Amino acid sequence: MPIAEIISVGTELLFGEIVDTNASFLAQELAERGVTLHRKTVLGDNLERLQAGILTALGRADIVILGGGLGPTPDDLTREAIAAALDETPQEDPALLAWLEGLYTARGREMPQINRKQTWLIPSAEALPNPVGTAPGWFVRYRTPQGEKLIVALPGPPREMKKMWREQVLPRLPLPNLALLHTTVHTQGIGESNLAELLGDVLQGANPSIGTYARKTGVDVRVAASAPTESEAGTLLAPVLQDVREKLRRWTWGEDTDTLAGAVERALAGRTLGVIEAGSAGQLCTLLAGQPSFHDAAVTENHARLITLGLTPVTLRDAGLVSEQAAQELAAGARAHLDAAVGLAVVVSTVGDNAGQAYAAIDTGEQQKSVSLNWHGEPDQIRERAAVAALALAYRVLRVGGWEG
Repeated sequence: MPIAEIISVGTELLFGEIVDTNASFLAQELAERGVTLHRKTVLGDNLERLQAGILTALGRADIVILGGGLGPTPDDLTREAIAAALDETPQEDPALLAWLEGLYTARGREMPQINRKQTWLIPSAEALPNPVGTAPGWFVRYRTPQGEKLIVALPGPPREMKKMWREQVLPRLPLPNLALLHTTVHTQGIGESNLAELLGDVLQGANPSIGTYARKTGVDVRVAASAPTESEAGTLLAPVLQDVREKLRRWTWGEDTDTLAGAVERALAGRTLGVIEAGSAGQLCTLLAGQPSFHDAAVTENHARLITLGLTPVTLRDAGLVSEQAAQELAAGARAHLDAAVGLAVVVSTVGDNAGQAYAAIDTGEQQKSVSLNWHGEPDQIRERAAVAALALAYRVLRVGGWEG
């Protein structure tokens, strides 16, 4: 299996001004095609460091993918760095120059001379067309005593990068003749270490392999198998995946592209859902946005308004707004006052000594359940965790088989 490395280029990435989503996308794309990714590196706009990084990567990888640094300005140095690493001289390509000048002419503008560097090529590079930008990519074939190495240079803007990757790079890559199948099982309410204990020795397998990943909505378990054919890969995958499903059934809410809000939508089975949020700044509503059964909502910390929605003055006085009793009363109030079949409520504290405390409650008319959460963090983290806990509670109560505690 070929080995790949990704080098993300840009000082703005080092400073944290831009989140590197491109590398994450490319890592997933490579994994799905049987290419082993050994390293991801971020390098700033410095020619010597970029040249050294490329040479180091070529010494240990078959495919080196660079993202960014293909713009026209002096700090866009990816072309220069590749040329220096391979000891080749870049020159303007007449066809690329005509294409780029044509782009500007079509827009009624004259091309700035600084853009001419975007038409450079070195002898071992093939230009990759960019139909949605001004920066062509490079596909470089570099022969070494160990065999041919590939260097791929992609533009930084995600829209341009993804289109070029799918339409120009993938058809050129010598991908392994393997079928790779995988399924990601989503869980909630169980920690990664507890999950690992439940799965036991199955985690040690190499093919199928199992990986666990903490997400905002819980812990994901990815089961993957590879084989010469899709049928053989499926035969390897099936028993291990079924074992994982059985062991984690109590905590599982979906697989692959499923969302937790979508799982709640399915569990509602056509019933309407009303939501009341106090202190969570609409996080729960944001997660539910677009779900057909999401009927109505009230997002407020105003005590007078909450009393009209079902919170009793006695509870407010004796237990406070952020309490289990308040959440239960507001869940019932969501049914009664928002005209919904199911009521869901969340109350959150993000400040003071009580910061991190949250309660969620659900009322179906037949069942009333609640959960508490106490986890310190930044206000946004607290609100997000509380909203996810409310969705998880709703799923556990509404799903087929009902509440399991």
